[in-house]
Amino acid sequence: RMVLEKEESVSLVSLQSREKPRGCAGCNGKIRDRFMLQALDRYWHEDCLKCACCDCRLGRVGSTLYTRANLILCRRDYLRLFGVTGNCAACSNLIPAFEMVMRARDNVYHLDCFACQLCRQRFCVGDKFFLKNNMILCQLDYEGGHLNGSTERQPQ
Repeated sequence: RMVLEKEESVSLVSLQSREKPRGCAGCNGKIRDRFMLQALDRYWHEDCLKCACCDCRLGRVGSTLYTRANLILCRRDYLRLFGVTGNCAACSNLIPAFEMVMRARDNVYHLDCFACQLCRQRFCVGDKFFLKNNMILCQLDYEGGHLNGSTERQPQ
């Protein structure tokens, strides 16, 4: 299924005095103002062209708006909803931009994937973790040197 996606700039158009008022694509009312906005091949009152998520006005001249799934969005909300943070260094799946992530150097992880890659112990706030050979390890596995093929821990 194809998703229609478009990036469009907004322009300000002067309504000529003899010109018949145009209809606003936002409120369907007649635009009787001296200026109107033109975007997405339609005309808008300055107050009617706004982001479907945060309601911010998109009428700054030269500003960019985004459309997807019949939504008109500002750049920030478009990226938050449809952007991609990157690939998870542990599972290699894409991470949507709105999802919380953990970072270690240049690596990005889903919260659920941010665990020792040998024993699968999840990290809590304040826990030490180590990055060795591009793998995240808990302190026990890092200090135990278990990267030689053995993944079992020694009893303490």
